[in-house]
Amino acid sequence: MSSDVEYMQHAIRLAKKGLYTTDPNPCVGCVIVNDGEIVGEGWHRYAGEPHAEINALEQAGDKAKGSTVFVTLEPCSHTGKTPPCAEALINADVKKVVVAMVDPNPLVAGDGLKKLETANIETTSGLLESQARELNPGFIKRMESGRPFVRVKLAMSLDGRTAMASGESQWISGDASRNDVQHLRAQSSAILTGIDTVLADDPSMNVRLTAEQLNIDHIRQPKRIVLDSQLRMLSDVKIATLDAECIVYTTVNVDNDKQCPFKIETIDTLNDQIDLHALMRDLAKKEINLLHVEAGSVLCGALLKNDLVDEIIIYMAPHIMGDGARGLFHLPGLEKMKDRISLKINDVRPIGNDIRITAQPVCCE
Repeated sequence: MSSDVEYMQHAIRLAKKGLYTTDPNPCVGCVIVNDGEIVGEGWHRYAGEPHAEINALEQAGDKAKGSTVFVTLEPCSHTGKTPPCAEALINADVKKVVVAMVDPNPLVAGDGLKKLETANIETTSGLLESQARELNPGFIKRMESGRPFVRVKLAMSLDGRTAMASGESQWISGDASRNDVQHLRAQSSAILTGIDTVLADDPSMNVRLTAEQLNIDHIRQPKRIVLDSQLRMLSDVKIATLDAECIVYTTVNVDNDKQCPFKIETIDTLNDQIDLHALMRDLAKKEINLLHVEAGSVLCGALLKNDLVDEIIIYMAPHIMGDGARGLFHLPGLEKMKDRISLKINDVRPIGNDIRITAQPVCCE
């Protein structure tokens, strides 16, 4: 007989199967146990499709009656694209529901548990909550803070350089690191870059892995977001012509009838630049949960200076590029040790011949 912790661990493993597919919904896993036996399990596969609890109940059938349900996120109590899961659990006559964390969505936020309790179903919450929160950093950030979770990806040499003085930067990191980045892109709601990167490198900023490589039915391409205050964007760049929506944010008022392969949105300014906080609020309204940033030192530095970076992933390659090469972040005004920005390193691991460092600004702990 397994313990409650082991059942919840299994539910968390199930939830991870939706890592590349559920956006903008959260990843959720569910395990149904009756008399010490798992009688049903499921996970949320794609947005708009049945939730984890519904899939698990379908597998359990009549054996769900009198069972204990382990689910990584509080069952929903409202009708969205699918009916409320709390109601389905009540109708299945389950005995107890154990949730890892309460849903941060204001439309739920404890109401699902209350509905279950009103139906005389025992509930508990908080089992392996920290591990459950790690499943959905973007969804939780958007619900709790009204902005996406911002992850900045950078590649640098051993001496902290991201490009030669000429701007040449392909390729600093190795094949294994670039493949690893594809997985990060595939988890993201959108990829953000600046117009200078687009004009200099003409990047695609898409997911190049196959559905088979990710063990899913089909690839969900993240949206591409370009910051272009003076609207220098060209219609034939790769980022605007591939198979996902491309949105260009600018400070220029434009004719809405302008024909181009990307959407143009005018955003507020702050100090003659795009207001990054206003940008984040707008992206949250568009249900962008996890914003993956691949940009130059100016944009990355501006995000960091505005306390808008939640995670930094750096691929450090075994090269020396010299003190004339370009650095990671453009941060004017950092002149004394007291001005430095502190980071907490959460993970360090080898990726091929490179080292991947995962860190967060201390302000975002």
